[in-house]
Amino acid sequence: MTDAELYRTVALVRGFERRAVELVRAGVVPGGIHPCTGQEAVAAGVCAALRPDDVVTSTHRGHGHVLAKGADPARMMAELAGREPGLNRGRGGSMHAADFALGVLGANAMVGAAVPIAAGAAWALRRAGSDKVAVAFFGDGAVSQGVVLEAFNLAALWRAPVVLVCENNGFATSMRTEDAVAGSIPGRARAFGIPALAVDGTDPRAVLAAASAAVARARAGGGPTLLECAVYRFDAHHTWEHTARPGYRSAAEEAAGRARDPLEVQGARLAPGVRSAIDAELDELLDAAVEFARSAPHPDPASALDHLYATPLEPLPLPAPASVPVSASASASVHATEVG
Repeated sequence: MTDAELYRTVALVRGFERRAVELVRAGVVPGGIHPCTGQEAVAAGVCAALRPDDVVTSTHRGHGHVLAKGADPARMMAELAGREPGLNRGRGGSMHAADFALGVLGANAMVGAAVPIAAGAAWALRRAGSDKVAVAFFGDGAVSQGVVLEAFNLAALWRAPVVLVCENNGFATSMRTEDAVAGSIPGRARAFGIPALAVDGTDPRAVLAAASAAVARARAGGGPTLLECAVYRFDAHHTWEHTARPGYRSAAEEAAGRARDPLEVQGARLAPGVRSAIDAELDELLDAAVEFARSAPHPDPASALDHLYATPLEPLPLPAPASVPVSASASASVHATEVG
């Protein structure tokens, strides 16, 4: 993976999120999104270490992971807008995007849920004799979830080929990591015998190097590795903050966090002409993705129940009205009334 390719992925995710926020404000994307602005280097570096047939699970802040794994930005934007040509035909939206053909097993709105799914997928891959690898993306807010620690335990016992990628952006919604996590995040993994490494999550090169080593270890049968990628979320936890303006971090803190920008870290490694050419190509690509999403049709309401079950539901026949037995005494009473 070249520096230009890494930069392109970072810039693709940054530009996509900027346009997605604009579509939220315009009412095209319903319900809002969780932007990953500032965290793009993790998606770019980790997915660059994977083969096309490797699999990933993602989070509620997962646009970057899905795009870095190869999803079409136009279909992804259409999915956010709830349109029929979206990745999941408009039914997944921002927090549930999936593309099995690309190995994206799904984003998940439940905190920590990506980890057991990836561990199970990794175990299934190993049992099938495959050398494919699974990656679980999750945030610092997930590391105290019981199911995450249970998945660590099973992944270690089974030597499952899974890479556990924690994007530590310092906050679980508005709660600071140090106020919620005793000890350290790498320490949680090491307690289960899982090697763990703290990584500069703002540097795509550093993430790629760490992820490449972890993926190689998993592919060779060495089992899971945890990467704690330190990042800073530039934008809101959720776009509702643009209106509500909760005050859990100061303007000075935000400015300090933005000082190390993955886009600039990677962009500085390119010749100015190379960078500007990539930016121009992505502007055209993403503008077209926005137009595609805006003009795409909504799903037919009559198809709302489609794809909920593996096989079509057949209507159940209504039972015939049951006959009510009449006792002998009641029958005699009725007969006496009739003849009296």
